[in-house]
Amino acid sequence: MNRIFSPGKLMLTSEYVAVDGALVLAVPTKLGQELFFTEENNEKSLIYWNAYHQDQLWLETTIDYKTWTILETNDQKASEFILKVLKNVQELSHVKFKSNNTYHLKTNLQFPSDFGLGSSSTLMSNLGEWAEIDPFVLNEISLGGSGYDVAVAKEKSAILYSRFPERVYEKVVFDPPFKDDLIFIHLNQKQDTREGISHYRSKPTSTELINEYSELTKLILNSKNLEEFSQLMTIHEQKLSDFLGIPTVKEKYFQNCPSFVKSLGAWGGDFVLTSKFGDYEAYFKQQGFSKIFSWRDLIN
Repeated sequence: MNRIFSPGKLMLTSEYVAVDGALVLAVPTKLGQELFFTEENNEKSLIYWNAYHQDQLWLETTIDYKTWTILETNDQKASEFILKVLKNVQELSHVKFKSNNTYHLKTNLQFPSDFGLGSSSTLMSNLGEWAEIDPFVLNEISLGGSGYDVAVAKEKSAILYSRFPERVYEKVVFDPPFKDDLIFIHLNQKQDTREGISHYRSKPTSTELINEYSELTKLILNSKNLEEFSQLMTIHEQKLSDFLGIPTVKEKYFQNCPSFVKSLGAWGGDFVLTSKFGDYEAYFKQQGFSKIFSWRDLIN
């Protein structure tokens, strides 16, 4: 079978305010999602969809794409989502689901689903490349969101991204000289991004706030040392805490941590970023967080 791969992502700056156009710095992860595909010319107009999670089959569905009906499945709700996405693919593509061919499509998500690294965005990117369509449009009509995660998946690179007044992004190199001092801690849960954005939307935003985060992003990208990076991350976290009216993750879980602690993505779940200190592994494990990753463990 032919193969397409898109990496996952971690959003380092401008969570929440990204939806209003603040500049985002995001980086690709080593793990992502694969799409394997073959096509048969047999006049059956069928899609055989098999979805794997860390090489374990979890979803099987057969779809008739002439009538857009699910013929067989082991998970009706998940299959309905896949049908919706593939129907959107058909509407956007000039090459897929236009004849009577049968398609064998297999996905494999390489990271745990509660890591929040982009199971949906990597799918949009893979299908976009496979069907020769714009993955941002596919994502917009299928899911919504700022689209920064699709940009990372598509470009397979660190990016600076802004969605307003129009989508603009550029590939950047983010390889800080202090990266071996940085670590990621998983908070043992996945946060609902839509819920977090809904809370953000209930607050009155301003152009000034958006500009402040865009400037912070530029400064963080160009940080020369760990001290400067740590100070900027602390400012970023506190400013957003004040705006949202939510305690920082450090206030909530790590009050006596001697380093900065920065939320990544929607607050309350997924990963945080911090730096090494003393016996940091013992400290975080004592707080109940044993999934600790170095920069090189996760980031390309």
